[in-house]
Amino acid sequence: MKYNNRHQTIMRMNEWGGKHVPFVFFINYQQSKCFIEKAENINNQEILYEFEGASNNMIDETEKTYILKNMMWKAFPESFDKYLASFKIVKSNLLKGNSYLTNLTCVTPLMTNLSLRDLYVISKAKYKLYVKGAFVVFSPEIFVRINRNVISSYPMKGTIDATLPKAEQLLMDNEKEVAEHATITDLIRNDLSMVAEHVEVIKYRYVDRLETNHGPILQTSTKIRGILPTDFHAHLGELFFRLLPAGSITGAPKAKTMQIIENAEGYDRGFYTGVMGYYDGYNLDSAVMVRFVEQQPDGKIHYKSGGGITFQSEARSEYDEMKQKIYVPIC
Repeated sequence: MKYNNRHQTIMRMNEWGGKHVPFVFFINYQQSKCFIEKAENINNQEILYEFEGASNNMIDETEKTYILKNMMWKAFPESFDKYLASFKIVKSNLLKGNSYLTNLTCVTPLMTNLSLRDLYVISKAKYKLYVKGAFVVFSPEIFVRINRNVISSYPMKGTIDATLPKAEQLLMDNEKEVAEHATITDLIRNDLSMVAEHVEVIKYRYVDRLETNHGPILQTSTKIRGILPTDFHAHLGELFFRLLPAGSITGAPKAKTMQIIENAEGYDRGFYTGVMGYYDGYNLDSAVMVRFVEQQPDGKIHYKSGGGITFQSEARSEYDEMKQKIYVPIC
């Protein structure tokens, strides 16, 4: 797999954007490792993708049924004590005012009889990407969409078990979730204002239901929209990278919060919480790389998950949310 650096990727996005050449891309969290290739050159033996209508899938439904029937899946989350040590670093910085929202994530070893490709085949999500021998991601979270010269973002914050009594009301009334969602909405609105004009919140805190191999969950999102210059195609790389990393998986303020994350997590996120997407020559669709399974050099499989921490957060509930997100969306 050939990767490019940040500068090379910006230049290529600008060039292909200006020439209206369709391409696929994915960018790691640190923006130091980027893949970008013309859609016509993607080898579906190495990379499979599905981005809400754009796809190079070669999936047989019979294969999917067989995999699901024989699926074995067991997660081994880190202990609460280990999580608590990281949580305390984050909470201390929040109480000092160094951050208003910090996304804390963890690595969870998995025991499964499924390959990365198997996971891609059985999962159902708005955005899916499989990279042979590296990772698979099945993300529900849009990063930005550009349709003509309208740019939209849909930050997703707030999760609850949908089987709980009055689950939606509990989610919508939770003070911590309300504050977290308000913070990320403000952050994304400010981010879009760096590249667009007339930025506004179109729809605030609506609920989506997701079906998983552990049961249904509810999540809240918001739609924010702005207007790009009409010549944005030739500057696509520059404007896109100005928005990175995604605010929903860092926090606010971004720069300081990323330092806190590095100190608290103690591992390299890699492509987890990066972004991926497809440009059709005129419009761009992209997603945040969450719900992420990674294969290590020794063949072991890890899941990466986490959630947003505010000064109102309680360690046990955040730990439970991190574990709740270790799932495969299969329905």
